[in-house]
Amino acid sequence: MSARLLRRRRLLKAPLALGAALAAPALIRAARAAETLKIGMISPLTGPGAEPGRIQLNSARLAVDEVNQKGGVLGRPLELVVEDDQTTNPGAVLAFSRLANRGDCIGFIGSIRSTQMQAIAPDVAKAARPVMFGGTDPSLTHMGNPWLFRCRPNDLYSAEVIADYGVNELKKRKWAIVYSTDAFGSNGMKALTNALQKRGITPLLVQGYANQQPDFTPIVLALRGSGAEVMGSYFTFENDCAVFARQVRQLGLAIPWVGSPSIVSPVTLHLAGPALWGTFGVADFNEDSSPTAKAFAEAYRRAYGGSSPDNGWTYDAVRVLAQAIGAAGSTEPEKIRAAIIAIRDFPGAEGTYNFDANGDGLHGYNVVRNEKGKVVFMRHIEFPAS
Repeated sequence: MSARLLRRRRLLKAPLALGAALAAPALIRAARAAETLKIGMISPLTGPGAEPGRIQLNSARLAVDEVNQKGGVLGRPLELVVEDDQTTNPGAVLAFSRLANRGDCIGFIGSIRSTQMQAIAPDVAKAARPVMFGGTDPSLTHMGNPWLFRCRPNDLYSAEVIADYGVNELKKRKWAIVYSTDAFGSNGMKALTNALQKRGITPLLVQGYANQQPDFTPIVLALRGSGAEVMGSYFTFENDCAVFARQVRQLGLAIPWVGSPSIVSPVTLHLAGPALWGTFGVADFNEDSSPTAKAFAEAYRRAYGGSSPDNGWTYDAVRVLAQAIGAAGSTEPEKIRAAIIAIRDFPGAEGTYNFDANGDGLHGYNVVRNEKGKVVFMRHIEFPAS
């Protein structure tokens, strides 16, 4: 080939090479924009928590879809990466470990169960990325772990609301407390005992039970013989609450009952049926409590065949993370963490979020009543941040 022809070919290729070089950064930017921002989520896909876990996962997916329909965050779509925690503490540890070891999750959604959050807390500290969670044990945000952010009110508030409603609205002063002896129930019991003592009341009976207990007859008989006029409870699992409720009715114990949120779970309501009619509960979520809660419930029904959610904390968790990442303008963990702490008056399905320095975003509960199987909103009771 002649030297002249070679020079001509080089001249023809030069604009193409220059064009490719100029286009490369744009292509890289486009590729990066298309990359998803991954949020890891541990969820009970199996085990006794599978049904409420399904609602929590659906709620998170609904939030991801809504955020992505509005353009995502930092120009990138969100993506949930889910691991099954099997409704056990070892399962939760394994699930979180798998997510954290991926290295590409900018934040996580943890468990609604305090025992699981206690189990994974050391690994959360090592991962050093924000974890939004629903467990209500107050100690979880008071043990020096800066990466835990609660999207439900903690049990200092549920206890205050149970005590306030029972004493001031129901006008009852002779109390009994029934609680699970796990971390959730034990801390709830302590908080309720303290809340009653602040009101000058010492419970007549404080009775614990082991999770997955098949027979509550001895406990119900102890309640009946205690002289209590009202009962407060902290049940971890819905099936335990339902078995207890049926035996309460069967053994003729007819006193007002104000329970922790599991008493109004759809699973509990289905399993217990009329045995829970007339009871009260503190509910972090009720669709009649705010316009945001109502809009979320309606969107959930449209998305999932008409069924209603019993909570909105995972929906809020995704939206709070998205808000914080956008406000930070970065995926750096420390900047996201600072942006979460700075959130004020964020309208969530669970309530209005104002995060304190400990990582608690909500500071009150709704009181609801079971009226022949329908959960009816009574009032919201708010307390100053602890």
